[in-house]
Amino acid sequence: MDSKLIKIFHGPQHPGITGNMSVELDLLGETIKYARTHVGYLHRGFEKLVERRTVIQAFTIVCRICVPEPDPNEENFARAVEGLAGIEISERAKYIRVMVQEMSRLAAQMLWMGGQSGSIGMGTVGQWSLFDRDLMLDLFEELTGGRVYHMYTYPGGVRRDLPEGFLLRLSELLDYLEKKLPKYDSIFFDNATFKKRAIGTGVVPKEEALKNGYVGQTLRGCGIRRDLRKDNPYLVYDKLDFDIPVFDGGDVYSRALVRRGEMRESIKILRQVIAQMPAEGAIMQKLPKHRKFTLPKEDIYVATESARGEFGYYMAGDGTEHIRRMQVKGPSLIHGFTLLEKMLIDEELSNVAMIMNSLGICPPEIER
Repeated sequence: MDSKLIKIFHGPQHPGITGNMSVELDLLGETIKYARTHVGYLHRGFEKLVERRTVIQAFTIVCRICVPEPDPNEENFARAVEGLAGIEISERAKYIRVMVQEMSRLAAQMLWMGGQSGSIGMGTVGQWSLFDRDLMLDLFEELTGGRVYHMYTYPGGVRRDLPEGFLLRLSELLDYLEKKLPKYDSIFFDNATFKKRAIGTGVVPKEEALKNGYVGQTLRGCGIRRDLRKDNPYLVYDKLDFDIPVFDGGDVYSRALVRRGEMRESIKILRQVIAQMPAEGAIMQKLPKHRKFTLPKEDIYVATESARGEFGYYMAGDGTEHIRRMQVKGPSLIHGFTLLEKMLIDEELSNVAMIMNSLGICPPEIER
């Protein structure tokens, strides 16, 4: 290494880092000349853990693959098992699952906002957004019994029906959030400091995004309108009216505006779910052996549009209640290695946390 370069590890103790990972940096003054991602050793090996358990045992593991956003993991796992086992869930269960996915998306965006604002020292925004996220977690606790890990979306439907008055309380929270979003615009998204720091920083060219398979806000922030909920609808997304926000700057600010737009669209989706959800219908299909699924010697790939982009599961059965092979395809690997390490070269040290938070990286998703 050049004697003029200084090596530091940005994380995992740094408050702007994503989860338990760190980035090894070589600095020339304040300028980054080398970057290498280290994902840490917190949650790992999920694919092999699942393959050594029965379906019902594996069901409790997958939500931990991404702690800030566990529900897309449950949705993928449930739909993969249902696809292999030939299970069709009720219309009411589908609406409930969409509700859970969009509640999860809102909670994840609130957590992102706290991290993104905190990465440039805007502590007030983080306090607001984490408080508002907690209001959503209150509803998750009421619905599932858990605030973070829910283990609610289960092969065959969902574990329990909605508590009495739940949709009314959700609607009241949506009213509150809708009134709060303009305040977030004022204090954060339209803030001159954030715009000066974020515009033109961490730019991803459109051609590179397509070539390397980037997803989510990274892709839509380059002006590419791609979202599985529209492109390959699942559950009842084809019955709902919503837009896909896109911005063409390709930078940290464009990715932030995409997330801001998606919060608005999630509220719109949830209002339609509340209005259209069937009052009757089985929340769980009657299965011959409810706790012993038999998966044929076939394979399947399912994908969900998480708050961070396309999130997919490949699953193969072996003719028993065990899963022969499972692989997870998430945004974190390509964003945390292919993109982040390249993007940080010649950036300033002060921009590392802001760029990293804009990409939506879950370290356990890499160490899966």
